[in-house]
Amino acid sequence: MKIGIASDHRGVILKEKIKKHLQDNYQLIDYGTNSIESVDYPQFAFRVGEDIRDKKIDLGILICGTGIGMSIACNKVKGVRCAKVSDIEEAYLARLHNNSNVLALSEKTKNYEEIIDTFLNTEFSNEEKHQRRVAMIDEY
Repeated sequence: MKIGIASDHRGVILKEKIKKHLQDNYQLIDYGTNSIESVDYPQFAFRVGEDIRDKKIDLGILICGTGIGMSIACNKVKGVRCAKVSDIEEAYLARLHNNSNVLALSEKTKNYEEIIDTFLNTEFSNEEKHQRRVAMIDEY
């Protein structure tokens, strides 16, 4: 599985920890940033979103101060369903019910390994009601 990962300046430290956690089991593409110098987060969120849309990566992970800005920006890309999650249950349901293809995290997330593992290892339910709802979002 090919995973794109990006952060802004506030998320760069957590991004590096996540990369170490995933590097043995996944193909990772790092979209930056790689510095704690201030950057504009939308450019990184857009890059991940565009590669989700263009099917160059399977899933994405975004990190910023709160995860909110990255999720808002990434969701502007058609075909992206980015979920800003704070706990394991939200990560599970984001994949199971919403077929989310990008995960957004706060740089302060403590149990990031469990959240990410849950997100990456949960399959979409394919229940008719969830398929219908995701299709409604994708078609809007």
